[in-house]
Amino acid sequence: MSEDAADRPILEIEGLRIALPPGADRPLALEGLDLTVRAGEIVCLVGESGSGKSLAAGAVMRLLPEPAVRMTGGTIHFEGQDLAKLSERQMRQIRGDRIGMIFQEPMTALNPQKTVGWQIDEVLKLHTDLRRKARRTRAIELLEHVHIPDPASTVNAYPHQVSGGQRQRVMIAMALALQPKLVIADEPTTALDVTTQLQILKLIRELQEEMGSGILFITHDFGVVAEIADRVAVLREGVLVEQGSATEVLNRPRHAYTRALIASVPALEPPPAKALDAAPVVLEVEGLIKTFAARGGFFSGRRQAVKAVDDVSFALRRGETLGVVGESGSGKTTVSRCVTRLIEADDGRVVIDGDDILEASRARLRAMRRDVQMVFQDPMASLNPRKRVVDLIAQGPIVHGTPRAQARERARELLELVELSPAAADRYPHEFSGGQRQRIGIARALALEPKILVADEPVSALDVSVQAQVLRLLADLRDRLHLSLLFVTHDLRVAAQLCDRVAVMEKGRIVEIGPTAKLFGAPEHGYTKKLLASIPGRDWTPPVLEGEDAA
Repeated sequence: MSEDAADRPILEIEGLRIALPPGADRPLALEGLDLTVRAGEIVCLVGESGSGKSLAAGAVMRLLPEPAVRMTGGTIHFEGQDLAKLSERQMRQIRGDRIGMIFQEPMTALNPQKTVGWQIDEVLKLHTDLRRKARRTRAIELLEHVHIPDPASTVNAYPHQVSGGQRQRVMIAMALALQPKLVIADEPTTALDVTTQLQILKLIRELQEEMGSGILFITHDFGVVAEIADRVAVLREGVLVEQGSATEVLNRPRHAYTRALIASVPALEPPPAKALDAAPVVLEVEGLIKTFAARGGFFSGRRQAVKAVDDVSFALRRGETLGVVGESGSGKTTVSRCVTRLIEADDGRVVIDGDDILEASRARLRAMRRDVQMVFQDPMASLNPRKRVVDLIAQGPIVHGTPRAQARERARELLELVELSPAAADRYPHEFSGGQRQRIGIARALALEPKILVADEPVSALDVSVQAQVLRLLADLRDRLHLSLLFVTHDLRVAAQLCDRVAVMEKGRIVEIGPTAKLFGAPEHGYTKKLLASIPGRDWTPPVLEGEDAA
């Protein structure tokens, strides 16, 4: 091999153009993308939803939804081969063998009807000459390699029987099974809590260094970029606006769009604490307990009962935001659903204005629900797709006796309050972006003029700039309307900026609670220290950007 060939990038994208179908928001998803990935290098492709990141990955894998979305210009060379000129049979040989893919949501990428072992075995059967027994041994070795506990048992488990972090490890094991030269990772850590996220990032870096593969890592999370990237490329609406080393882009961004994205990253240093000690208590939780009954397990027939919430107590004052943080399975969401009585607690008290919501009759519960409303993580799943926005927002007041015309008029006012045009009232949920749908969810929660908003991961799936907008909106509404927020999140950067106090949950119990600045500055419990040490990019401080570009 010549010296030039040896130095050539394993992936070379030049002038890539991808057309969108008629009626899309723009004619081209990608306009002349130039990008390279070398062996042993991690290149992060960054941008907001709709920037074209995932379609770039789809073009490399030849998995675009043609003919509606298709490549109309440019070249993609992998190890010197023009991928666009290969037959489908040749591409099938490359996929999985020389190019591996780690998908964003393993639960949708894995077959729910097949065991973990069967799915790894399928990759090995298609691309190797190994016999059945050798393939099973190799599958167990791969699961061990990605640090899955008890790989010999996990190989017989179905995807729903392992945790989210373990499912992502299974996807990584499948992607790396044949030691590919290029790995494409499409938002592989977005939905994971900080400790699992950091473990996955370390694992990808460790395996990449061991195999010398090039990695194209697609993300919108600058903390992840700071943790793992060698080089960074920034996409905006299909156009590459900036590219350079991670150090240059993260600390000295040149383009206004990059500067605006970085300015939107929540800092880890909490703002000065507000004086809330004299404010009245609006929500008091005492000795809350919730146990989920035993159910069938993978091999032993039954699993033990799970105490999801174990003797949890806290108070929430008027105008205060109390953050509830912890890993997946710590009990955060269960607490939020017990407080709103969307699920029934086994024991304890949840007192609002002197009344225990857990003891309330059906009629009294309906009246009390005016005071405590919920904003859900996924607004698309919680908004009826067949109803217009005005009717979704007006529904609660109408149920509580407000005349229909008055409720609909108030719904239009609420849309303005959450910074959406009143014209949005007559559209359907699918016609909005994720951030706009979350604003609609907030407007719906505010329609009954509650005293307490319970927000369950309301910004976890949003781009950093949209996330910043929604967080500013929540803080503004809290201060203007004197709301109290119970804010469930796994993103500690978000908790640092929005929350006055933070409660840290581990295995159903609150292990530490206190003012945000104190908890972040001098954590006392070992688990809190572990969470804070796991924040991706924790050693990177977003630069203070001045002028209009940082607005």
